[in-house]
Amino acid sequence: MSGDWRESRVSEVRSLIVQAEPEIVEEAKWRKASNPDGVPTFSLDGLICTLETYKDKIKVTFARGASLPDPSKLFNASLDAGVRRAIDIKEADVVDADAFVALVQAAAALNRG
Repeated sequence: MSGDWRESRVSEVRSLIVQAEPEIVEEAKWRKASNPDGVPTFSLDGLICTLETYKDKIKVTFARGASLPDPSKLFNASLDAGVRRAIDIKEADVVDADAFVALVQAAAALNRG
């Protein structure tokens, strides 16, 4: 992935997640031969989201996204899932930073219950 657009987008999303919740913990989980680096996961009082890289997009999946307010309509994937929701970000997409930060903060608040 070195040097392609996905690397900078992943960095951008990571930065927004930490900006939203500075105490968030990032870990790599689900390592396997086809993905030795694993999947970045972000947790704070429970799983907030995962960040996966695909050929044509990066995907941010919120573990409890169906329970989160999304007035800016950031969620654009897994909309029929019972619990999770996802945001697919393609190369030309513009991320609404304020709305994304608010979504991460809402997910953390939901985890804190």
